Amino acid sequence: MRQIDRRPFVFALVLYLLAWFLGFPIRAQSEPQNDVECTLILDAASGETLYRQGVCDQRFSPASTFKVPLSLIGYDAGILIDEHTPAWDYKPEFNAVKRDQKTVDPTIWEKDSVLWFSREITRRLGSERFAGYVSKFDYGNTDVFGNAGKNDSLTRSWVNSSLKISPVEQVNFLRRLLDRNLPVSDKAFAMTKAILPTFQAGGWTVQGKTGSTRLRNDADKVRDDRSLGWFVGWAQKDGRKIVFARLVVDTKRSDTPKGPQTRAMFLKELPNLIKQD
Repeated sequence: MRQIDRRPFVFALVLYLLAWFLGFPIRAQSEPQNDVECTLILDAASGETLYRQGVCDQRFSPASTFKVPLSLIGYDAGILIDEHTPAWDYKPEFNAVKRDQKTVDPTIWEKDSVLWFSREITRRLGSERFAGYVSKFDYGNTDVFGNAGKNDSLTRSWVNSSLKISPVEQVNFLRRLLDRNLPVSDKAFAMTKAILPTFQAGGWTVQGKTGSTRLRNDADKVRDDRSLGWFVGWAQKDGRKIVFARLVVDTKRSDTPKGPQTRAMFLKELPNLIKQD
């Protein structure tokens, strides 16, 4: 019988134990520890890249931008009915911030980015159907398992947890949404577009969703000095339609959510980013 040379494995184990003993990091960190920015704009019809700047292929937590696919899921599953139905009352066990302690319907949910409403949708879906939808959407890394050992797939998987997506994947998902090339009903597409917040920017009509969070390190602790902001969506002007993703991750402490700041900067810059024919 052929003898297996175990020396390489023993050597690797020795190095591992030595690194642990000396206090060197032995796990890859979950997020890059430097500033990251990306602005990515595609023609919605052709997929042509109209503007790209920064690091756009690195995956991060989608945070509240996940409310876009979750809206599709909620309407397709029959949990959400129309723009204002259901209207769910707040309950103390939701443990929400004060501004979210109110009755919320789908329009308010998207506009005010109410986390407990998202959790009520996923709770009604259940783990199996929830994971099935995300997998069929091919959304980011499709991992909604959540944090190991915490049984939080339905409450945290899209916020600083297992689910991650890059700006490139965000815009490709949005193109499929606009093309109605996702496995959901026509009503789900129509209602999602109806409840997504609308903005104006230099003649562009913009619909999009922000996302804000603070990144976690390997010890599962919040890093107060690393804030993340997303703004993703689509825009139309003079018959031309684009999809976009703006991502900002920086090491500056932010006492206000990064998403609205990211949105404000993108809306200000958009008219100068796209060359008009």
